[in-house]
Amino acid sequence: MMPWQTVTTQSYELGESPFWHPSERALYWVDIAGKQVLRRPANTGTIESWDMPSEPGCIAPTASGGLVIAMRHGVFRARSWGGALERIATLPYDPAGVRANDGKCDALGRFWVGTVDEHKAGRLAALFSIDCRAGHAPVVQQHAADALTGNGLAWSPDNRTAYWADTSSHVIHAWDCDLQANTLSAHRLFQQFPAKPDGWQLDPHGAPDQRVYGGRPDGAAVDVQGNYYVAMYEGQRVCRFAPDGRLLAVYPTPVPCPTMPCFGGDDLQTLYLTSSRQKRSSAELAAFPASGCVFSMRVDVPGLPVNFFAD
Repeated sequence: MMPWQTVTTQSYELGESPFWHPSERALYWVDIAGKQVLRRPANTGTIESWDMPSEPGCIAPTASGGLVIAMRHGVFRARSWGGALERIATLPYDPAGVRANDGKCDALGRFWVGTVDEHKAGRLAALFSIDCRAGHAPVVQQHAADALTGNGLAWSPDNRTAYWADTSSHVIHAWDCDLQANTLSAHRLFQQFPAKPDGWQLDPHGAPDQRVYGGRPDGAAVDVQGNYYVAMYEGQRVCRFAPDGRLLAVYPTPVPCPTMPCFGGDDLQTLYLTSSRQKRSSAELAAFPASGCVFSMRVDVPGLPVNFFAD
């Protein structure tokens, strides 16, 4: 296991939704607060940015080219980088206080999108799938609800288990998944993390294991052995859990607020990691100036490849 490397020297407000595009050999991600989609081709290392009309919560590649993008005000299809945004669905929420957040495609090409309840009052966050296969009209289905911040979406290698986190509640859920029927059943608690202690503030000069609070679950990825890697926001670490819930490893991160890992590189043995600097204190940003950058680390076990949107 090699230490983390810094992939981007520029930092972003709220990096999220990274994926590795295998044929383009490029890393994609978004800056939600900065309202940008970003990519970095491996052959040039030059970061390209694309301004969005509202916050892009998550993105996924499409089988016929381009991207599918879930934004605050709808789900859109772009046929090419920088191309026209074609609305394909509007999710059933009020964009004045709810927006799209973490999401990705399942193995059959549906786009799954979790939302965030920005006011944290009504537990209005939910998990939806958007099915545009075979060119039919989009079918939007709700799979889970009663959450504050939808995150951590992932599937096991055999697609029989689905994971979804509620960051603000410090919980990761798991279900039995039937992709053919597009249903989740047999809900169970995969992980419950301790809540943030009252009055806790990050000590920029303290060691991560001395900060009492281990963070809350943000974005996630799964490797070919079924292990679940989750970024722990404010915990300055990525945790790797076995399918049975055992904690297998903890990887300290260079910044306090990692947001989401993904596997990339030609062998899928590079773990990429986005991070956030949004609303962090000046003292913290002075101590961790790389907050908001993208990082990478080589790992021993390959990850699962990205799934493509089918339409």
